[in-house]
Amino acid sequence: MTAWTRTATGRGVRAALALWFLLPLVPMLLWAFANRWPFPDLLPQQWGLDGVRSGLTAGAPHAFVVSTAIGLAVAAIATPAGALAARALASGRLPFPRLTEAVLFAPLVLPAFAVAMGLDVLVLRTRVPSPLAVVAVLSVAAIPYTTYLMRAAFGAYDIGFEEEARTLGASRATVLLRVQIPLLAPALSGAAFLAFLVGWSDYVVTLLIGGGRVVSVPILVGSFAAGTGNSAVVAALSLAAVLPPLILLVAVARAGRRTQTPS
Repeated sequence: MTAWTRTATGRGVRAALALWFLLPLVPMLLWAFANRWPFPDLLPQQWGLDGVRSGLTAGAPHAFVVSTAIGLAVAAIATPAGALAARALASGRLPFPRLTEAVLFAPLVLPAFAVAMGLDVLVLRTRVPSPLAVVAVLSVAAIPYTTYLMRAAFGAYDIGFEEEARTLGASRATVLLRVQIPLLAPALSGAAFLAFLVGWSDYVVTLLIGGGRVVSVPILVGSFAAGTGNSAVVAALSLAAVLPPLILLVAVARAGRRTQTPS
């Protein structure tokens, strides 16, 4: 297989994957700007911004800010926690590594609904503020993802760079900031994206632990989908929930590609 054939095949695969992920967004995009779309017409009969306006007046900007804050907070907590856990597991010097792995990855096995229902009682009795409780629980849920990704990165990480920097007199802080973080930047950005996605897209934990006081974009979408039956509003709010992670994913992918490209 020639280099041109491999390049063409890679581009074709990427185009097919992009089409696979973006195609379901087409009906949502049409509904968001359709004032009237009766069955069985294939396209809307009347275009407009009624759904967008209704979403804005229903509190979409506030929900967008709440979801962004939750996602950023979860990423800020779960990314370094996952990196530290992965470093400890990859070092091979951690006692009872199997038990530690079982504890770290337990949130992936436990049903989110059951955990949130059980913790809801604890949050109410301890009077922990709802936003803080939501961020704490979602951070625990995101740590398995960040740990798994960072463990794979540490598996390919050459600690010799750190040792050489130490030999040249670099301090721990200098090694961390000038050696370790730059080398692990693609993995760290990917882990942060996954953690952000956990906080941004969660519905069950935010609904139960938040007790209706933390209104994120998924909560707003769910309430309109269950209550009004207004497809235009639901589609507009769904776009608000889908587009930011897609944009962030593209930014992370481009940043990783620039990091891996030799200068």
